[in-house]
Amino acid sequence: MIVVTVRSRRLDHAEPTRRALVDSAVELFTERGYAGAALDEVARRARVTKGALYHHFGGKQALFEAAFEAVETDVVARLGRAMGEAGSPWETAKAGLRAFLEVCLEPAYQRIVVHEAPAVMGRNRSREADERFTFGVVRQAIAGLVETGELADLPVDALARVVFGALSAGATTIADSPEPHSAKIDVERCVEYVLEGLRRR
Repeated sequence: MIVVTVRSRRLDHAEPTRRALVDSAVELFTERGYAGAALDEVARRARVTKGALYHHFGGKQALFEAAFEAVETDVVARLGRAMGEAGSPWETAKAGLRAFLEVCLEPAYQRIVVHEAPAVMGRNRSREADERFTFGVVRQAIAGLVETGELADLPVDALARVVFGALSAGATTIADSPEPHSAKIDVERCVEYVLEGLRRR
């Protein structure tokens, strides 16, 4: 019984420590990028020892991947809330599109997901990671549109990947632009135009 209690206390303490490290990593990777972020500084901002950092993460790349996952998890939750407040499947999809493009204006998403992840994790692994998060939201929205007859009766998975590819390219366009807000408006108009072209009248 004592062992269970001690273990439970350790777990209770471990989770806030891990969360503090991930929050600190997101902040630092956003500010300085992967190459410029030092683990000593991550630990200092999280108010833990460097030993505690290595206890939770094997190294800098593992910490980066945890930061990436934290950003993407937050994005998926926010897209879910935005889409849950919409009405018809068409309005739901448009709400998700707008919410995603708003996210693309945020420094953490631009730096960690768009710019750093392909280099740090490798293009294939970062693409696979993307698909575990935002692609799932896109696929769900596209499936809803096809099932209700809003979109042409095309293979859902292939269509979702085409739309997801357009959104990924749009995210890069916004992140790379010297005028990201203007780029976001242009990307939104173009993606909506493409979807309208596929819509059944």
